[in-house]
Amino acid sequence: MLGSNLSRLLSQSSHIILATGKNECRLPQLNIQDNFSYRSLDIRKKDEVFQCITNFEPDIIIHAAAITQVDDCEQNKTICYSTNVDATDYILEAAEEVNSRICYISTDFVFSGEEGPYKESDHPNPVNYYGKTKELAENHIIESNLGWSILRTILLYGKADQLNRTNFIYWVKNNLEAGKHINVVADQIRTPTYIEDLSWAILNSIERGAQGIYHISGKDILTPFQMALLVARKLELDEGLIHPVDANSFQQLGKHPLKTGFIIDKAIKELNYQPKSFTEALDLIF
Repeated sequence: MLGSNLSRLLSQSSHIILATGKNECRLPQLNIQDNFSYRSLDIRKKDEVFQCITNFEPDIIIHAAAITQVDDCEQNKTICYSTNVDATDYILEAAEEVNSRICYISTDFVFSGEEGPYKESDHPNPVNYYGKTKELAENHIIESNLGWSILRTILLYGKADQLNRTNFIYWVKNNLEAGKHINVVADQIRTPTYIEDLSWAILNSIERGAQGIYHISGKDILTPFQMALLVARKLELDEGLIHPVDANSFQQLGKHPLKTGFIIDKAIKELNYQPKSFTEALDLIF
């Protein structure tokens, strides 16, 4: 979802873009533009990474690739580490060869969820393997000799189409439209992020030459249950089908932090970041 939205936004800019992904390009309408190109790339293969980066010689690399499913990371730790940590190291090594800056997309899951909402200076303490690998990748970037920025984000949502994978709000929509009862977590707190806001923040941080860690999310502190109710009200669907449950009622291999959310004052001040409210974003999506 981030890759396709960011590609669209960047293709409208004056920048020359090379997008990569494991599979064939799913953005044929962008491939015909002079400033946009695509190549298939498995970032776990060091030689491929070096060839791609040293041939293109980018000024900036936006590193948004990761295995993000918490349970998959717990179940397949070797693959998770090779994708989230080793591949980041390959990108950093290649970036140093051509003196690229790096913009790394990270997550609220680097925090424990005990004391949120969090500001950038708060100490990471992940409670699952996914979060640990993202924290490790962050540390390797910070310790590198490159210019860098790290943009942490939370619970992305946005318009789903043939290119964008479905997300939480469409899961709610589709189930309620089918008349299905859904159990939704009511004891986890997040500041959900509209995908268009995150894409804009990435572009703006690049053009401003931002350096350091930035928290990029929405401004509304919501539980998934509250989000689901707002989706139902927006679409005039049956709220009675939505049932609040505790997170521990789900069988999950990896623990999820209970209370995260971000304090986004730094991004507002330094990046002029102005995120839409959850209801404003729903008006744009539906």
